[in-house]
Amino acid sequence: MSLIPATILTGFLGSGKTTLLKRVLEEAHGQKIAVIENEFGEENIDSEILVSDTQEQIIQMSNGCICCTIREDLRATLRDLAEKKRKGELDFDRVVIETTGLADPGPVAQTFFMDDEIAESYLLDSILTLVDAKHAATQLNERQEARRQVGFADQIFISKTDLVAADEVVALMHRLTHMNPRAPQKAVHFGAVALSEVFDLRGFNLNAKLDIDPDFLKEEAQDQQGHDQHEHHDHAHGEHCDHPSHSQGEGHHHTQDDDVKSFVFKSDRAFDPAKLEDFLGAIVNIYGPRMLRYKGVLHMKGTDRKVIFQGVHQLMGSDLGPSWAEGEERSSKMVFIGIDLPKDIFLQGMEQCLV
Repeated sequence: MSLIPATILTGFLGSGKTTLLKRVLEEAHGQKIAVIENEFGEENIDSEILVSDTQEQIIQMSNGCICCTIREDLRATLRDLAEKKRKGELDFDRVVIETTGLADPGPVAQTFFMDDEIAESYLLDSILTLVDAKHAATQLNERQEARRQVGFADQIFISKTDLVAADEVVALMHRLTHMNPRAPQKAVHFGAVALSEVFDLRGFNLNAKLDIDPDFLKEEAQDQQGHDQHEHHDHAHGEHCDHPSHSQGEGHHHTQDDDVKSFVFKSDRAFDPAKLEDFLGAIVNIYGPRMLRYKGVLHMKGTDRKVIFQGVHQLMGSDLGPSWAEGEERSSKMVFIGIDLPKDIFLQGMEQCLV
């Protein structure tokens, strides 16, 4: 049986997760989706589109989808669903896990790697994060959960952009890019999103397209807004910055106060595999809980193939990717996204692992 794709949907309270999910479920896409909800979601999806309200943990919906709540723990629920699918008792194509607005997506993502049975049944496709444009500045300033959700995202959807001024949206996107340069951002109106932007993104399944380079994302930014945003990314981050979401206190650039930040390591020299393993093992030991996502494509001594590397908190792993093409410049790029990570220690340490 092929692996069941799983998507984690996260975002702060009231950001529009349920609205987005309803739109996805109601769209005639011919796919059967199993939705797993954390029980204390702020608004249950079942009020409108469920066939019947039963005491069962798993409920069939009118459109052939399935909805279940997590009673004991996510692992048990995922195992239960996979087993019912294998036996032919339930028919579904993919799973969407809607986390509570206060959840840290880290442990949810880790479930897919820590449990062999889950790893053999599911493929974690991506983490989608909804950000509410109207309340984002306050939430990001005051709540670490909101900042973590941005740090974990493979794709960011910004809701309620119609309720705020255009320059505030630009300022918010600018701030989000500093926190997580590898997640494309898209404004959504009442949850209206094309399915191609929600499913099969392969955000966790590392691919040749390097989605980790902030310079690469500058080109992307103009597509999303329909105009060039270079000036927003490139100005000096000093006291002359007047983006609305940053004008705090003495007028210092607010992104410098966000504890969730990202930085990229790049090199054309090959890594020594043993040194790199030792170094990454050591930093994960110390900083693991604060390392939200780290991911890269590496040029490793001793192999003609790209080494695809990624981790969530203390869990990390690598795979051999495609071969370096003839004439392709062999280089490494790795992005680290985390909470108050010591950039100098990381970058110097990586540098010392080069051949």
